[in-house]
Amino acid sequence: MARVVLVTGVSSPLAARVAQALSEKPGVRRVIGADSSPPPGDLPGIEYAHVDLHDGSLDRVVADSGADLVLHLGLDTAKGTNREDDLLGTMRVLGAAQRSENVHRLVVRSSATLEADDAAEVEQHTRALQRRRPDLSVALMRFANLIGPSVDTPLTRYMDYRVVPTVMGRDPRVQFLHEDDGVEALVRMSLSDRTGFFDVSGEDTVPLSHCLRRIGGQRVPVPARGLKVLRGVAKHGRIGYASASAARAVNTGLHAARLDPVALRTALDWAPSYSSIEAFESYAHSRGGVGRGRPGGGRGRGAGLRPVHVIALARATLGR
Repeated sequence: MARVVLVTGVSSPLAARVAQALSEKPGVRRVIGADSSPPPGDLPGIEYAHVDLHDGSLDRVVADSGADLVLHLGLDTAKGTNREDDLLGTMRVLGAAQRSENVHRLVVRSSATLEADDAAEVEQHTRALQRRRPDLSVALMRFANLIGPSVDTPLTRYMDYRVVPTVMGRDPRVQFLHEDDGVEALVRMSLSDRTGFFDVSGEDTVPLSHCLRRIGGQRVPVPARGLKVLRGVAKHGRIGYASASAARAVNTGLHAARLDPVALRTALDWAPSYSSIEAFESYAHSRGGVGRGRPGGGRGRGAGLRPVHVIALARATLGR
């Protein structure tokens, strides 16, 4: 039977690419892209369905589409900066899948970059769904930090600042996943019957200091508690809140557990083509290499952290 696929989050380049790739696969009859914003550009063969987190539209779209395969890749809620709505979106999708008589396969994209409590909650609710619907084939994919030429995330915005706050005395190592590998992993997992929880990451890790040197960021070490102050400053709109959260997450080691893609390789007989360092280099090259003053280098995003903010931050955290 030809499959009907529903992909959430199609306003993002990653989800849009996954939807497009699935629409070209043999045996797929329809692909519906659901989000609160339309996908970027024209996606031939993709039907767009508008949904809102705060009404029953997602349930209606899942039910009316007749989808038997659902991929939850996010929803465009404040561009992913509101963690409460991110969690709500996942809960809505899990609930809609549970109530649907048509959905037989569900793939959920989680992330190693979620705060620990958030990640645990997503996994807890996914396991609960598996218990309630043992007939439902469920795979959860924990992505490392997604990166690549078209990627715009809290972490890339954080690294793109001219002045980058880091924790004094620490140089965390970061795992990356190239966007091309992310698309391929999701498509392969969706069309398989593999169930369980899978880490998706390039091999090796990259020191944060290397990343910042490579794209021209100026590190400004502050005490660890200073990143809490940073989040407070961000809430008042002076810098991007998502980037402040990324700074705290990366630097304080909230996601220090290294992802292990062995289970993914075993399940799909496939592994990411890019290592973490190769994925990061692809991103760095797209920004013109070192030095933001060079033509084509470093696309700034939003109101970055200025030196005066860092000085105030350091004084506040040192009690001066």
